[in-house]
Amino acid sequence: MRTVARWNPFREFAPFASFPEGETYFGEFPFPSLAMGYEPTPLMRVDVTEDEATYIVKAEIPGMKKEDIAVSIDGNTVSITAEVKREKLVGPTAKMLRSECYYGSVFRKLTLPFDVNAAKSEASYEAGVLKLMLPKAPGSEVRRLAIH
Repeated sequence: MRTVARWNPFREFAPFASFPEGETYFGEFPFPSLAMGYEPTPLMRVDVTEDEATYIVKAEIPGMKKEDIAVSIDGNTVSITAEVKREKLVGPTAKMLRSECYYGSVFRKLTLPFDVNAAKSEASYEAGVLKLMLPKAPGSEVRRLAIH
């Protein structure tokens, strides 16, 4: 099985960024962060499944504390927001040598085919995966219209 990876056309140029000429060239580029080999803001990946009565949403949100995750439901729209805060350096002489970890917010809004019963919905977070059990609201049925 093959892995699908997001293609970044500027990743191949990243090794040249340490040369002064490369830095001058890439510094003038419209998207310097992409040209220097940095990855874009991470995307919250989700799997959404359904059965007759419930939607099941699994969202990968690694490195979060459950207190920093918020889920809101408005009809058939589910919003997930999470924020990772940068930890403060320990000690007065401590300094950052390299920082590759993501700090900041991620947000995802899903529109489902039917309304969700917010009162009976449940959420759990374990091993970096947020799992939402979202029962469909009563009266949310597919209705076929007769064509005359």
